[in-house]
Amino acid sequence: MTTLQRRVLLVAILGSFVSFLDGTVVSVALPAIARELGGEGVEALALQQWVVDAYLVTLGALMLVAGSVSDVYGRRRVLAVGLVGFAVASVLCALAPTGPVLVLARALQGVAGALLVPSSLALIVATFRGEAQARAIGRWTSWTTAAMIVGPFVGGMLVDLVSWRWVFWINVPVVAVTLWLLRGVPAAEGEPGRRIDVPGASLAAFGLAGVVFGLIEGERLGWTSPAVLGSVLVGAAMLVAFVLHQRRAADPMLPLRLFGARNFAWGNLATFAIYGALSLGGFVLTLFLQQVAGYSATWSGVAQLPTTLAMILFSAWFGTLAGRYGPRLFMTLGPIVAAAGFLLMLSIDETAFYPTQVLPGQLVFGLGLSITVAPLTAAILGAVPTQDAGIGSAVNNAVARVAGLVTVAFAGVITGGVLDVDTFHRALLVTAALLVAGGLLSLAGIRNARGVDPSDTLVKRT
Repeated sequence: MTTLQRRVLLVAILGSFVSFLDGTVVSVALPAIARELGGEGVEALALQQWVVDAYLVTLGALMLVAGSVSDVYGRRRVLAVGLVGFAVASVLCALAPTGPVLVLARALQGVAGALLVPSSLALIVATFRGEAQARAIGRWTSWTTAAMIVGPFVGGMLVDLVSWRWVFWINVPVVAVTLWLLRGVPAAEGEPGRRIDVPGASLAAFGLAGVVFGLIEGERLGWTSPAVLGSVLVGAAMLVAFVLHQRRAADPMLPLRLFGARNFAWGNLATFAIYGALSLGGFVLTLFLQQVAGYSATWSGVAQLPTTLAMILFSAWFGTLAGRYGPRLFMTLGPIVAAAGFLLMLSIDETAFYPTQVLPGQLVFGLGLSITVAPLTAAILGAVPTQDAGIGSAVNNAVARVAGLVTVAFAGVITGGVLDVDTFHRALLVTAALLVAGGLLSLAGIRNARGVDPSDTLVKRT
């Protein structure tokens, strides 16, 4: 890589890293947050879900419009604005005196985070070409996905050694370093004639918020409550209106034409299933280890480190292999291997004895995730034209965040509002089923590019 390419890759990794990190670093802090700011039982679970989902609602909804913003105003400029906004929102989270204030600050943090990922990936797509692009995406994927997995470890140490509020303070120095590096990245002009789809963004954000409110508050308020039924119905209607609006909009935030590319359409379906599984599995595992098995916040994070190490070691390699042989085989086998990891964790009881009950499943899950993520990202981004790189990456990342938003909201439904061994196992089975569905969707829909080495027997079979 050239000096510029190295800097671009580092900026892209750090810019996305901080966004992904905050999607999971909070998970181990949830019990401490509930003890200080929340109530007990169903009310505490609702606060914990909202601390996660307030971030994901705005992140998932606005990441779509952020892709358009990136293409209109230039990727470097949008990335800088997102970084500053993320730092400010993180400080508000760290200082939050009550649960509702923290939830509001998390929503603002999601707004800023939405600007980071599309711009970061678009910088890579615009700077790298060919197999070098596949390797760069593999490295970006390994480190940013590792942020999602290493988050519980970092958060756990901060909760145990200092305070849960430090899971937000750590964002500030990361943002400062990224802004300093960003100065050496050339500015790119926005595309003339592009517009921001404000009505589409509003419909998506309020529609998602309405559905999620009903799913989270159903256990506490009752599923027949007018507030729950009304929010779900109105939210669903707004999401339908959003899709209809995108078909008519002159410059839509979700260009439906992108789904005319087979790998883009099927890859996003697989993304929804796979990332929904990752969010649900990580959420219930972290809570179970602390609230039922009695792990400290730090040790619940350490328990998930094998997955992080596997991602760092193997993701770039599997990304390179996918660039050479095509993504279909990796996207099919990877999620199924990851599902096997969650099935192994069905042996976990209330003791959660780490060497025999937790570690084997974490190792297998980490291997499966390493096989999956870089080929998945490369297949989807490789299916869109370079000029649509910003919105293409935004759509894929929005799908991933919305999937996590929905499955975490469903956590209360799956567990019945009570987390014990039986309901934990039920959540693991749902997680494994979603991962298998992701692999089968990839098998059915993903196709290798014709430019891939035709002499390879694996490619011939596909």
